[in-house]
Amino acid sequence: MKVKIYLEPSNEGGYTVIVPSLPGCISEGETKEEAIKNIKEAIELYLEPVEDDVLAISNAEEFELAI
Repeated sequence: MKVKIYLEPSNEGGYTVIVPSLPGCISEGETKEEAIKNIKEAIELYLEPVEDDVLAISNAEEFELAI
């Protein structure tokens, strides 16, 4: 999977990275390399399924949707 990221210098020093296609997926780092490493981890966590988020709903059908 490839995603576009935006890396910008932070006013306080270091770098801020955002992923426009994943709302709220933001990270930082003191160097470009650290910021990129951190955003990779943030993306993995963002996309990781969380079992607690799945609610059992009676009379509901479950589907998988490819996007």
